[in-house]
Amino acid sequence: MKLPFHIIEQLKRKSGSDLRLPSDCELLALDIEGRTGVHIGATTLKRLLGFVGDERTPHTTTLDAIARYLGYAHWDELSAIDDKGNSDFEAPDGEVRSADLQVGCRVEIAYLPDRRVLLAFLGNNRYKVQQSQNSKLLAGDEVELHSFVLHHPLLVINVWRNGKSLGQFTAGRISGLSSVKVI
Repeated sequence: MKLPFHIIEQLKRKSGSDLRLPSDCELLALDIEGRTGVHIGATTLKRLLGFVGDERTPHTTTLDAIARYLGYAHWDELSAIDDKGNSDFEAPDGEVRSADLQVGCRVEIAYLPDRRVLLAFLGNNRYKVQQSQNSKLLAGDEVELHSFVLHHPLLVINVWRNGKSLGQFTAGRISGLSSVKVI
């Protein structure tokens, strides 16, 4: 069994590797074991990533470990996510788009290890940080961004602090956003 494209893409983001070579599976196996406590053999990962042509179905514990590694409770939760391909006009589940919000809406995000940020939508893809816990974004900062996507890094186009541009900012670079809530 080869994993679906969108799950392989999540593995690439989470591991920080583009998983282009079979040897990349060795490091992925170590990372999964380090984060979940479950050992998955590199050969199994090679099969799941399509480096080895083998259609055997992996054990449930293997699939559950991959799901936990990616931030899901179990494989059933991860596999229920619909892969809509590379193009779609609709926002996928877990995505909040600036274009869909009303001025004044607040969005609360969280990301590892223990960061929380509450932002108020100002319109025109801009937000004001109202509260910040353990984040490099500070209360009073203004940010420009297009969307918040659960389990993906937050890509901020620009941050303004005291009227001065600080440039681009990425939050949750490794594991993505663990929570996105419109309040």
